[in-house]
Amino acid sequence: MPGTNLTREEAQLRARLLTVDAYEIDLDLSGAQEGGTYRSVTTVRFGSAEAGAETFIDLVAPTVHEVVLNGESLDAKAVFADSRIALANLQAGPNELKVVADCEYTNTGEGLHRFVDPVDDQAYLYTQFEVPDARRVFASFEQPDLKATFQFTVKAPSGWTVISNSSTPEPSGDVWVFAPTPRISTYITALIVGPYHSVHSSYEGPDGQSVPLGIYCRPSLAEFLDADAIFDVTRQGFDWFQEKFDYAYPFEKYDQLFVPEFNAGAMENAGAVTIRDQYVFRSKVTDAAYEVRAETILHELAHMWFGDLVTMEWWNDLWLNESFATYTSIACQAYAEGSKWPHSWTTFANSMKTWAYRQDQLPSTHPIMAEIGDLDDVLVNFDGITYAKGASVLKQLVAYVGMDEFFSGVQAYFKAHAFGNTRLSDLLGKLEETSGRDLKAWSKAWLETAGINVLRPAIETDANGTITSFAVRQEAPALPAGAKGEPVLRPHRIAIGLYDLDDSSGKLVRSDRIELDILDRDLTEVPELVGRHRPAVILLNDDDLSYAKVRLDAESLRHVTQHLGDFEASLPRALCWASAWDQTRDGELATRDYLSLVLSGIGKESDIGVVQSLHRQVKLALDLYSAPEWREQGVARWTEATLAHLKSAEPGSDHQLAWARAFAATARTDEQLDFLAALLDGSQSVEGLAVDTELRWAFLQRLAATGRADEAAIAAEYARDKTAAGERHAATARAARPSAEAKAEAWASVVESDKLPNALQEAVIGGFVQTDQRALLAPYTEKYFAAVKGVWESRSHEMAQQIAVGLYPALQVSAGTLDATDAWLGSAEPNAALRRLVSESRSGVERALKAQAADAAAG
Repeated sequence: MPGTNLTREEAQLRARLLTVDAYEIDLDLSGAQEGGTYRSVTTVRFGSAEAGAETFIDLVAPTVHEVVLNGESLDAKAVFADSRIALANLQAGPNELKVVADCEYTNTGEGLHRFVDPVDDQAYLYTQFEVPDARRVFASFEQPDLKATFQFTVKAPSGWTVISNSSTPEPSGDVWVFAPTPRISTYITALIVGPYHSVHSSYEGPDGQSVPLGIYCRPSLAEFLDADAIFDVTRQGFDWFQEKFDYAYPFEKYDQLFVPEFNAGAMENAGAVTIRDQYVFRSKVTDAAYEVRAETILHELAHMWFGDLVTMEWWNDLWLNESFATYTSIACQAYAEGSKWPHSWTTFANSMKTWAYRQDQLPSTHPIMAEIGDLDDVLVNFDGITYAKGASVLKQLVAYVGMDEFFSGVQAYFKAHAFGNTRLSDLLGKLEETSGRDLKAWSKAWLETAGINVLRPAIETDANGTITSFAVRQEAPALPAGAKGEPVLRPHRIAIGLYDLDDSSGKLVRSDRIELDILDRDLTEVPELVGRHRPAVILLNDDDLSYAKVRLDAESLRHVTQHLGDFEASLPRALCWASAWDQTRDGELATRDYLSLVLSGIGKESDIGVVQSLHRQVKLALDLYSAPEWREQGVARWTEATLAHLKSAEPGSDHQLAWARAFAATARTDEQLDFLAALLDGSQSVEGLAVDTELRWAFLQRLAATGRADEAAIAAEYARDKTAAGERHAATARAARPSAEAKAEAWASVVESDKLPNALQEAVIGGFVQTDQRALLAPYTEKYFAAVKGVWESRSHEMAQQIAVGLYPALQVSAGTLDATDAWLGSAEPNAALRRLVSESRSGVERALKAQAADAAAG
């Protein structure tokens, strides 16, 4: 039985048989304040290529009342099973289907999610349909290449607002009748319903273009909504994308809706983008948070063209949707006139690409163009390869073909395929036409193979320091055990940067740059460097054009170790930081040496995003990659440094806030915890540091995890912040308490019960897993393997994945954990998606063991 799955072959057969014309969807949400179920009536008009043919339409619903096909009533109980309604004896040409069902509100962030705000006790609804969840709200042919128009009619409680893909109409009483959409895929349709607060403006573009803009959030967040800043980023994106794409914005309005308990960062519903409402900042955040929010806004806006206007035929090209949106959003930040974040490629190098490198070294590594056989495959494929490696490779493709040629090809692609569906070959064909490059070999090497290459300089100098030979050595390490495919050497477009120390400024300054093609072979000679005086630092892949691990030669490494914080520009610093982190993960650089490197250079690091990445990476290295016998010494050294930087940082600066959070994450001695408690109760202060709502929770959660804050303290803080965010923070703090009772309670609420909504479940898991509570958590290894398969089979995908990944015993770094995992993998017979997630987690333990051994050897 298919359950809720759909195979690619089934989708292809259905697409060959059907053309879908129009949906009319009538939803009665008048009882949404109370919850339960709601009436869904779908009328769909579609064509069949064959008389008498059979197919099915998708629906996930507790009850189907009526199925009428071409005027004939079918027995609903007989034709509805396993999320499908069987349709037999189709007419050649036009057909009409009507389905009447009761559908359910969810609290999992899938389908039609219902949330009640504790501030005003009002319900707020929104849909999330990617990948296959429109069928939870209306009957649909749930695959991206069966596009149609969608006309929604919604009955809602009095005083509520209803937003959809089409412009918001004036309601007739409590009924909202929307105009039909253009032809779009099911997964980008949307409804957002509730007493939302809104702010409106417009984008005034070329040739009299005017696009209405709206921003929505719950009233309880309205005081924090910085709408003008969000509109500014949005208008910047409209300007840049319309110029680069040479295609006017394809929908009639553009709303951005900040919604509660959202599983992802945002979703590209056509003209009605939903965004997690944590991006409405209730407290002071660093500029890095605003940069990330801006990238998210631009990413979703780019999808209006790439994904919504032109859509992949099947999910194996999901990577192209996401990689294109990622690449262009960051390029917009980097190159758009007046951008506040022209250093966005630095952020990309130090965050997105490290995610890609991590993913590409797991046993589940796969080609960028993954083989997606069914929906189960795609649900676990929203990963670092689909987003970050793909975007890295697109950045290289732009360098390879030229930026003007790249966007000329994109323009031709949009014009040729507007409101249609495509394959990768459609885009590459246009790029070949505009660039004159043959991309078939490039595509095969980069998009159809897995794994990561390593680039090293091979350099020889004479006694005077003159370069006598220079080449770039390319390696293709073996793929991880269990991974499919073979390692390959690839063509790379890279720059080589030459850096010297400027005596007057003390900065490492780039004196020259060479851009070249690295061939798909072991060694590529670089004759341009022969005869030059050897600079202090030779940096391969300068400007981060390609996707590869980069290693420094011994002389460059010596200078970088002494002067990493002294690079004049932020991007080469980020590349060197990323290389050091990569070596630490690979066990080539001991954790204690990585810590020393960070402590020697982080004080000179001006880029706050890089600083915060280093904070996260140091903590991860200490938690997982340090030798257990040295770990406490390393954490103590780090925590003392975070406190010193907190006290010396510029008052009120982003750096001060970041160091306060870093200190709170690892404070451990009585003196440190006393100081944390004093900051919380106000008896001590640091000049310029505002201990506001979010920072208070960060401090309290650490105090709870170390046994210094009890239930009464948590309840008191929640009373101060009786909001949805406060409820989540309190749940994290309770689960973090260092007692067997607290852990048992948290475990039971997540694993033994299915009542928690998605955001609270995530919060409890986050509190449950505390890195300095390994002994307390050790008994849960056995409990995890006893429960995880049953959880997977009984929960929705999002809820099950949170548990499968979040509660895996990753902190129990031992051969015993590997053995327990292997025994479970060998006996439990999990489906492919769950097997992948558990295998990935196992790989993390294996990597940690290797890194710990390297750190111990360095001691």
